[in-house]
Amino acid sequence: MRFLITSLTATAALALSAHAGEALTYDVDGEAYEGYLAEATRESKGLVLIIHDWGGLDEYEKTRAEMLADEGYDAFALDLYGKDNRPDTTEARKEQVGKLYNDRDMMRARILAGLEKAREVSGETQAVVMGYCFGGGATLELARSGEDENIAGFATFHGSLDAPDGADYKAVGAPVLIMHGGADSGIPNTLAAETADMLEEAGATYEVQIYSGAPHAWTVFGSDRYQELADEKSWDAFLDFTERYLEGDTD
Repeated sequence: MRFLITSLTATAALALSAHAGEALTYDVDGEAYEGYLAEATRESKGLVLIIHDWGGLDEYEKTRAEMLADEGYDAFALDLYGKDNRPDTTEARKEQVGKLYNDRDMMRARILAGLEKAREVSGETQAVVMGYCFGGGATLELARSGEDENIAGFATFHGSLDAPDGADYKAVGAPVLIMHGGADSGIPNTLAAETADMLEEAGATYEVQIYSGAPHAWTVFGSDRYQELADEKSWDAFLDFTERYLEGDTD
């Protein structure tokens, strides 16, 4: 078990006030996208790719990237919407998410383009892919696709768990960690159980953790949904996951 010396809230506040990373523009099918790179603050232990929630890449994902850099990982937060496309209303966010859910080939292409850029700028090949909310659903979409060459693992925080009709996890080639809120009214525990059943049937290596009393988006600092205990436990679980599968510690 890994224990945090300082609270995540304090760490996040520091990172927000002093981002050390950089915005990087890259191309996907002739369009500009803007990700965010936070390089490891010491010798890199590997690459983590972050997929944003439905609001697009913003300060939250940048903060998480900085936190990972402090843990010794190169972290790249990709962009699934396009440079300067950061929807700020519910309607606009639904529109952007809907476009990608309705064209999953395009969703995967944008994820893989972000991963290619992350590998290019970090010099790392093996990566763990993780996502928040909608980004968690996108992470699982990539996992189901089998397009996971040199991916060491997939992890989701309060991620969307719905899968398209007929989808399964038979092609998944890396371990999966799902972290779910027990009080998430939009994504019921029964759906988490169904996902576990699908992963079990596929013979995948997986773990599903459910945090009691945690609503949807429990990791979002400063929000009325934030739950410090669930946030600390899930972050701890994720760091253990990356250590085991990205760094190869199987003790």
